[in-house]
Amino acid sequence: MIPSAQTPRAKRGRLASIILVLSLLFSASSLTAAPRLDVPYVPTPPDVVHRMLEMADVQPDDHLIDLGSGDGRIVIAAVRDFGVQNARGIDLDPERVAEARAHAEREGVADRTTFEQGDLFDKDLSDATVLSMYLLSTVNARLRPVILETMAPGTRIVSHAFDMGPWDPDEFETVNGASVYLWIVPAQVGGRWQLTTAGGEQATLMLQQNYQQLHASVDPDGSDIAITDASLKGDEIRFFIDRHEYVGKVEGDRIVPADGSDAETWHAERL
Repeated sequence: MIPSAQTPRAKRGRLASIILVLSLLFSASSLTAAPRLDVPYVPTPPDVVHRMLEMADVQPDDHLIDLGSGDGRIVIAAVRDFGVQNARGIDLDPERVAEARAHAEREGVADRTTFEQGDLFDKDLSDATVLSMYLLSTVNARLRPVILETMAPGTRIVSHAFDMGPWDPDEFETVNGASVYLWIVPAQVGGRWQLTTAGGEQATLMLQQNYQQLHASVDPDGSDIAITDASLKGDEIRFFIDRHEYVGKVEGDRIVPADGSDAETWHAERL
């Protein structure tokens, strides 16, 4: 049998069909590969970056992690301008990660920076001493319990533009119209403690905690100790007994005297 000849129009139609199918397959593959971004990329202005790092009191021995690190500017500034030796950025967008790595190379800080592509909620953040972010309120709300439950007391959290809902910031500033928030992760001290005062008296100390806000009282049964002006900052707790300031460091289920305390021999243990 002699094959039938195709007209030029038929050939063009077949070619167009092949191109259309390939285009659809390529588009579907691209859509599958592209990550779904929870936060649009909007760079933080340089003056806001600098103030965020100042408010967080970033030091060379800090381990800084930046969430939604974009082009890497916060991570790079921490290393370049504040001497941080270990800084890491996490971003869901692989294009931003590649851009950040190239930026770090240009700035000569690639050996002290790491940029990872992935979902921040899949990452271990517990070793950070400073956590920076420019996310959305909805993302911050999901992140809040992770911070409070897994990060060490005293870790500094700094955010551009968005707050943490019911967790009030320890500091707040406006930088050229931009909001900057700072939180210090508080130790978990709520509950009942066996307090031994500097004078050897014992009493049940009751601490009511709402994030870093603290109210302290003493079980009135068998004690006439009056406690006032309780406060909590990271793992440092302060209060007054009979005009003497007690300053302590929370170490798990113990509170031990810290520098600045009028009383040097007191302690408390969780009941």
